[in-house]
Amino acid sequence: MALAFFAFAQAASARSGAQSAADAAALAAAQQARDELLLDLEDAITAGDDWLDWLDLTNGGVPADGASDAAADLAAQNNSFLQGGAELIEVDGNPGFQVDVETDYTVGDSIIPGTESMTATARAAAVIQPRCQFDVASDPTKPVALDCDGQIVDIDPGNFDPDDLPDASVMFSVYLAE
Repeated sequence: MALAFFAFAQAASARSGAQSAADAAALAAAQQARDELLLDLEDAITAGDDWLDWLDLTNGGVPADGASDAAADLAAQNNSFLQGGAELIEVDGNPGFQVDVETDYTVGDSIIPGTESMTATARAAAVIQPRCQFDVASDPTKPVALDCDGQIVDIDPGNFDPDDLPDASVMFSVYLAE
């Protein structure tokens, strides 16, 4: 009985490791996209585009370049590998990324035949959510004050310096879903 319990504990440990790797990989993909969003916001303000759309993510897309690489790097740091890539998804109206990972290691030897070659798999999703509130009637060519969860961010497109923007984490949160 104790050996059977030990076998199940080994499997649970491998599954837990896979889930941790999946969570880290999904967060890495979403954080990479969030950082790219800030760069795209800078470009939109500089180009005179309607940059306020970038803040509520209604501009039609979240940059996915680099998301799969970031997810694969974090999965590898957790002794796992990314199956496929980071898939762009939507959760409760917010964009995010879903990943599937598989461990590089096996469950190990036990009294249950076949476990010595079994790996663990897991899936996770992370979401990007805007933090900033603003008057939707604001003119994107005039100075705008953003309320980013209590932190005021002033953006003046006529006198814009990208160094004045806060860290991407101030403007967009990233969290695990599911």
